[in-house]
Amino acid sequence: MKMPSENIDIAMFAPCGMNCLVCYKHCCHKKPCAGCLNNDLGKPEHCRKCRIKDCIKEKRLSYCFECSIFPCKLIKNLEKSYSQRYQTSLIDNSLSARQHGLVLFMEKQKAKYTCPKCGGVISLHDRACSECQETL
Repeated sequence: MKMPSENIDIAMFAPCGMNCLVCYKHCCHKKPCAGCLNNDLGKPEHCRKCRIKDCIKEKRLSYCFECSIFPCKLIKNLEKSYSQRYQTSLIDNSLSARQHGLVLFMEKQKAKYTCPKCGGVISLHDRACSECQETL
């Protein structure tokens, strides 16, 4: 899957701060996940049963950063995992999206996760390109 050349769909920004475009399940599978905010087709079980997504729906918010208690315990637990395993901060992603807007945030992510060799998508989870399989 190549990184879109046009503007990136901001619906691919998950409530928790994850950019679903760079999720391994979205960019490196023949039947990609449609992203957190879209249908459950192709989603791993942990994404279909996400307590963060349930919380956002219950509070009638779109993103965790809109909540008065952000970052809550659910986000802090996910943050710990992502910072240790993938060297990325979902809290920083959320704060950047809130401060600069989702369009600018997603454009910066596009630049960061586009393979310089072939234009494919570099997966956040394993740093492998969706097209040339180079690990970057």
